[in-house]
Amino acid sequence: MNPADDLIVAVHQLEEPASRLLPESVWDYVSGGAGDETTLTDNRQAWARQKLAPRTLVDVSDLDTSVSVLGRRWPHPIAIAPTARHTAYHDRGEVATVAGAHACEARYVQSSLGGTPLDVVGHTCRELGQDWWFQLYVQRDRGFTRDLVAKAVAEGASALVLTVDTPTLGARDRDKRSNLGSPDGVQYPILADAPLSTQDDVPAHRRVFNPLLAPDITWTDLEWLIDLSPVPVLVKGVLRPDDAQRYVTTGVGGIVVSNHGARNLDTVPATADALGVVVDAVDGAVPVLVDGGIRRGTDIAKALCRGATAVLVGRPVIWGLTTYGSAGVSHVIDILRTELEMAMALLGAPRREDLTPDLLWPPGRDGSVT
Repeated sequence: MNPADDLIVAVHQLEEPASRLLPESVWDYVSGGAGDETTLTDNRQAWARQKLAPRTLVDVSDLDTSVSVLGRRWPHPIAIAPTARHTAYHDRGEVATVAGAHACEARYVQSSLGGTPLDVVGHTCRELGQDWWFQLYVQRDRGFTRDLVAKAVAEGASALVLTVDTPTLGARDRDKRSNLGSPDGVQYPILADAPLSTQDDVPAHRRVFNPLLAPDITWTDLEWLIDLSPVPVLVKGVLRPDDAQRYVTTGVGGIVVSNHGARNLDTVPATADALGVVVDAVDGAVPVLVDGGIRRGTDIAKALCRGATAVLVGRPVIWGLTTYGSAGVSHVIDILRTELEMAMALLGAPRREDLTPDLLWPPGRDGSVT
């Protein structure tokens, strides 16, 4: 099956077909948010609220979307965000996603909660020559965490992405109704040998903590991780400028502005709204990436204008994987890349460095947003 042959020309077209192919509980998991899903809605709407201010009469005949991230040149600024259990969406799971990422030249970020063993992911990436990062949840057993880091790096991960906003899961009503909050049930092969806390009989509607997540993670753990890791450590889940500044001084390699896809704490800011203050606080010291609600190339252009180095895309990749497998994954990224190129041409910004804050409306006299 070829999504282009089926006239899939925008990523949102894949959402409804994906919902029909998946069991209700799985669809609720991938599409739902926390609480009343206020932030889930706002993540998308915040990008749409921001208007663009294009320059005219600029030669845009030669477009270049490439960016530099951690010393490596990416052909475009779109990466695949870490999301759990791709085996729930396609029989080849993460293997299919990696193949799709390779076809569209996108950086792949592997989730700790993936449905495919880490050695299989590493082998697949090596065979394809696919560069990848590993998203990490610190486990209650720090020794297991240390060994997991060593294994990920040995398998070829070129960076770690530490999730810092999830000492526990959010109030995900949809998951509670399907009992997906239970510690039993689904399995995660990457964490299969993780020593868990004592199991109990707490029902899903009263469960706060998750046995796969350490609720006692602190800045000391981050310092420990940076010291032991031979590859750069990025932190994912940053919304506050003061936290961002402290992460920089602690020695992280990069920051991901994220509210966990609006799946943890409801009524936090949309990432489009938080991005600017974090970028200002970091002041160019490390790359700043952003995820959450990105559905169009114009969203990516706005993120870059606000100072992001790159973006990560989650749910649309899952829609593509569910409906068309590897071809769907690559088609999602290709659509967004093409739309970004169109946006850059229409903005009068043929290079990444041309995407500046004064292309956001209203433009300020000093090149800043008023």
